[in-house]
Formats: sequence, C-alpha cells, structure tokens
Amino acid sequence: MNRKVDTTPPGRAVVIGAGIAGLGAAIRLAVKGYDTHVVEARKEPGGKLHSFDLEGFRFDAGPSLFTMPEQVTELFDLAGRDPAAYFPYRQLNDACRYFWPDGHRFIARTDPEQFAREAAATFHVPESEIREHLIHARDLLQSAGKVFLHKPLNRWQTWTDPAVVTTLLTLKAADLLYPLDRLNRLRLKEPHLVQLFNRFATYNGSDPYRTPGLMTMIAALEHGQGVFFPEGGMVAITRALHQLGLDLGVTYHFNTTVDEILVQQQKVRGIRIGTETMPADLVLSDMDIWYTYRRLLPDHPAPERILRQERSTSALVFYWGIQHTFEELGLHNIFFSADYQQEFDLLFRGEEVTDDPTIYVHISCKEESGDAPSGGENWFVMVNAPRHEGQDWTAIIQEVRNNVLKRLTRELGQPIEPLIVREKIWSPPGIEADTLSYQGALYGNSSNNRFSAFLRHPNENPTIQGLYHIGGTVHPGGGIPLSLLSAKISTERI
Repeated sequence: MNRKVDTTPPGRAVVIGAGIAGLGAAIRLAVKGYDTHVVEARKEPGGKLHSFDLEGFRFDAGPSLFTMPEQVTELFDLAGRDPAAYFPYRQLNDACRYFWPDGHRFIARTDPEQFAREAAATFHVPESEIREHLIHARDLLQSAGKVFLHKPLNRWQTWTDPAVVTTLLTLKAADLLYPLDRLNRLRLKEPHLVQLFNRFATYNGSDPYRTPGLMTMIAALEHGQGVFFPEGGMVAITRALHQLGLDLGVTYHFNTTVDEILVQQQKVRGIRIGTETMPADLVLSDMDIWYTYRRLLPDHPAPERILRQERSTSALVFYWGIQHTFEELGLHNIFFSADYQQEFDLLFRGEEVTDDPTIYVHISCKEESGDAPSGGENWFVMVNAPRHEGQDWTAIIQEVRNNVLKRLTRELGQPIEPLIVREKIWSPPGIEADTLSYQGALYGNSSNNRFSAFLRHPNENPTIQGLYHIGGTVHPGGGIPLSLLSAKISTERI
C-alpha cells in the first residue's frame, strides 16, 4: 500500500536582517522547506559586507579577510548546487605583509612550514619553536574550536557529549587561564613574533593582553587552513548567497524596517512593520543583540548582564583612491605600532586612539585589477577605534588621519596625501548608524574574559519559543565564518 507523503510546508520563517548570518540562515530554512522571508532595512543585502564606488575606485566596505570558505560553500552543497557556479574563489600564498617601526618587514606565508622557515630566518629564532606554536594552534582549532565555535554552549547535551568531555580534559590550563600575550611571550619570546601573533585577538575586536590563550587557534586559520580571495571581491560572498536564496524561493523585503517581534504567551507569533503584521512560526534576528531587545522586544525582560558586558573595538576606516602603485604592498598589510599594549589600554580603558596606532591597509586591486583605474590603487585603511561613547569624533578623525599619513609616508618613502584623489571615511558613529551595531562595536561584546565564550547570548532564545539569534553579536562570535556558524547552530536546533 502506498503511503501518502505530507508535502505541507513546515511553516513560515522570518529572518530580520540580510547580513551574512541572515543570508545563510534563510538558505538553510528554505532547504528545510520553510516559506522564508528576509526583512532588511537597507536597500541591499550584506549588512557590513557591502561595496561602493568612488568614481572609478571600488571598495568592499566591511570585512576584508576571507578564511574558512567551507562555511560558505557548505550552503551550496546543502542546496544541491555547484558552489563554483555561484562563487569562484582562489587560495592565496601570502597571508599578510607586516611592517614594524624599527624597519623590520616580513611577508607571512599561508603555508605553515614556509612561514616557520622564513620567520626563523627573519627574526633569528629556532624554526622548531615557531612550528610547534603553529601545531598547537592547529590542534586547538581542531579540538576546542569544534566545541566553542560549532556547538550551542547553553545546551546540557553539549557538555555531556563524550567527545566534548574528552576535548575539555585535553586542554592545557594555560590556554584557558593565561592571556594570549603571556602565552605568546612564553612560547615565542621574540618581540616581533609575539606582536604578530598577538594581532589575532583583533579578529573579534579583543585585547590580546586580556583575551584568553585559546585565541591562539586563530593563527591556524591564516597559517594552516589558508587565506582566500573571492572573484569580484568580498561583496561576491553577499551576492552569491543572495542569489542562492532567490533560487531557493526566499522572499526578500528591502527598505523595510521591523518595529517589533510579536510574542504571545512566551511564543513568537511574527513581526510588526508599522501597522502591518507578518505572522510567522519562527523568527531569527540578525540584528545586534542590544538593539533586538531594546527596539524589537521592549516589553520583554532583557538579559541586562549580557547587554552590559564590555563591547568590542570599533574601527575608523579611510577609503582612499590612490593615484600611484606600490609594489611593496600586497592585498593585506599591517603597520604595527611601537607600543601595542598602550594602544589596547587606550582603546578599552581610555576610549581613545593612540598617537601611534596599528594601521591595516587592504588593497583589493592587487587581486582584482578592475577595482582601481590603471596606475592607481584602492586603499581600505583601518585603525582600531574605541566604541562610540560620545567622543569628539571630528577631532579624533583629523588627528588619526594626520598620524596615519605620517606613518605611511615614512614607511613607503614618499608623501601619501598628495596621492589621494578620492576619499570616504567611516567612523564608529557612522558604523552604528549604518548597521545598527550598538556603540559602533564591530563584534558585539569583547572576548576580554576567560569565560567570554560562555557569556555571549545563546542562539536559541531561552524564554521565547520560536525566537533565535544569529550574527556577530551572539554565539559564537563576529566575522564571516562565525556569523555563518551562528546561522547553522540556530537552524539545526529547529
């Protein structure tokens, strides 16, 4: 006897926000059969991950580093589509070019063996020590990373999983109890290398002198798994996921602001847009967790302890169209400050930018020649900035701009300001206004605490059935891969 197959859709799901997590969640929900709607206040998808043009110069506005591409390609595999047809990308040999004030320069390769060999020669340290440090980072990523990044930490089933228990028992106490800087000094000793590895704390806007040693695992992304570049620039990730969603039947509502998440008897019922309601069985919020509670759940008790936690760093970004080419620069470049610890002390305790900030310069036309006119370069120049708390940003921007130009002029051997033919500036207040990132913090709460992983808001709302939280301000954290993992964790709970 033939059994009748139930083809009734499981229900309607609404995703608030078309950031990278929202795009990923919509795809996963559509694959599950949900009538999926994405509601986005901006006119286009991507959130921070969007692009713009300045009269011939193209810029990716937000994230500029692409690692863990499997978090993107998995979505196409899940949908039964060929990732290469939507999203071609390539692996790079160089992770980053580093410049120090004392004249040291180093091109960091993505291959860990080559990195260790060349770093040992440049900084006159034993190659074996560098190799062992990278192996330890890889082991942490493969063990602790699978727990802290891939699993819901608020579920008791996670902590009773035998594999998780085994992983936790094998962790070294120092990785949990020592700050990242202390571990790097113990294991590497050489100041330039210590600063290079301390820099990985900025992956999630944290302080290397306070964030736990577990952050060592981040080094294994660049120098192990690899650094990649999408054809068409970083915005190609947004466009590919948006197109996949369209192909799967996801409905996108742009230029549409959600005013409230509707809750009745501790169960989500949908959303309100002005005077109109959109019923839903599930709601996933890709909005900053602070704004989700303050704006969309005003009558629901908020987790005040979580919302009061220290925020991550923000950024001050100068988008410069440069009328010159610099052979010594690559896709990713970092000009380190002379006093890294003072830089972070001022960022988190003084809410200001040091006179000698670390400068990150991303030049996508090094890999995508059409991003700048012939003979020119598109510079994405970023300095870590404190969260927005009412500072005089007009004065800060001018001072930082002057200091950045002085440093780059000194390092590159010619005046930079006369070469700038196009300019746009993105400051913490602008980031907050444009992306609803509370205080302009790029990653939500900081990870400046050994318990940070446990203190982030969980993906499944603990008191409202059918409500989930995704994106960089909740578990497991910020950045493209972790935002996509938040969507995965959430939808796998459904």
